[in-house]
Amino acid sequence: MIENMNTTPMANRFTIGIFGRRNAGKSSLINALTGQSIAVTSQVPGTTTDPVYKAMELLPLGPVVFIDTAGFDDTGELGELRIEKTYEVLRKCNFAIVVGEFGRGTDPEALAFVKELTERQIPCIYVLNKCDQAGSRETEIEKIKELAKVPVICVSALKREGIDELKDQIARHNNPDDREPALIGDLMGSGEIAVLVTPIDKAAPKGRLILPQQQTIRDILEIDGIALVTKEHELKQTLDCLKADPAIVITDSQAFLKVSADTPPHVPLTSFSILFARQKSDLAEMVRGIKRIERLQPGEKVLIVEGCTHHRQADDIGKVKIPRWIRQIAGGEISFEWASGAGFPKDIKEYAVIVHCGGCMINRREMQYRVNKALKQGVPVTNYGILIAYVQGILERAIRPFPAASLAYEENWDYND
Repeated sequence: MIENMNTTPMANRFTIGIFGRRNAGKSSLINALTGQSIAVTSQVPGTTTDPVYKAMELLPLGPVVFIDTAGFDDTGELGELRIEKTYEVLRKCNFAIVVGEFGRGTDPEALAFVKELTERQIPCIYVLNKCDQAGSRETEIEKIKELAKVPVICVSALKREGIDELKDQIARHNNPDDREPALIGDLMGSGEIAVLVTPIDKAAPKGRLILPQQQTIRDILEIDGIALVTKEHELKQTLDCLKADPAIVITDSQAFLKVSADTPPHVPLTSFSILFARQKSDLAEMVRGIKRIERLQPGEKVLIVEGCTHHRQADDIGKVKIPRWIRQIAGGEISFEWASGAGFPKDIKEYAVIVHCGGCMINRREMQYRVNKALKQGVPVTNYGILIAYVQGILERAIRPFPAASLAYEENWDYND
């Protein structure tokens, strides 16, 4: 998905998943919450198939994205695939709404889903929909509260009753610590200059900067810093024009060698990809992953992962350049497989190492899920920017601004220990 330059990227929005049985009113609820007919509604169970995303502003939270999902009670071969997609959504949720249906009683399947959310440490609310129907609510609500151990709210999505209370509950359960940390806020101060090196080549999108560059500029402005943007061949001239050294130089990873040569050794230098690796996950772990690249043997298998899907150029970084560099390091043939977008393999034990992009198009929860899953299966993970800096012999310099990552690179350790 290509983000409009004037909107908050999906990866930076507070992500709210809506889950429940088929025909419980999930799609009607998302329409009521957004005030728009976003999701198709029908009396036919299973109307929602693939997850439906809707970005909006929800005060006082700010930018959020709602995700409507297929029922977790779907059936048949296609139903199993839809349920799998529903569980994939959990990986990126900051908050979850489980929709129950008034009159169904305690609904063991919905309560089991609430329990899973609790085990995954995803804050949630149980919403009892269709409360405009006749009947006594109090006994049913109290029983659900007792079993679910999460807040329970009665609403009628059809009549828009209880929606304001639900929005207030979502805002109340927002955890600021679950948001993505700043990209660069701790690397420079107010009034200081960051020089951003942004090559413009055939792979660059026409008429705009790519998302990591946009987000870094915004982060610099947030702390009242100064963002100075240049291309790699104009960097030396740019630095010569400054009266004082910049606080940091940040470059597209593919221009690392040229930028490193033109940036004075005492000026901190890193890449957009490394900044995002730190923001989205654990930079130290990704630095450790480069040690497994050093020990690759011919015949081993590597997984290359990108968080977005895009048209690949003739000399694509993920399909062409990284495989070529890894084969050179290994000194022989290496088998490669690729994953992109929301796709991430369930079983990754067969891979010697995973090389992941910076992850600007996926949120922190999703990236942490991927890294933690890999580590649990004993598979090291590294990052595009880290690998490129290593190949070009400047990794130690590129991670110097990050003490924990530098210490990780200096460690004498082995994944097989």
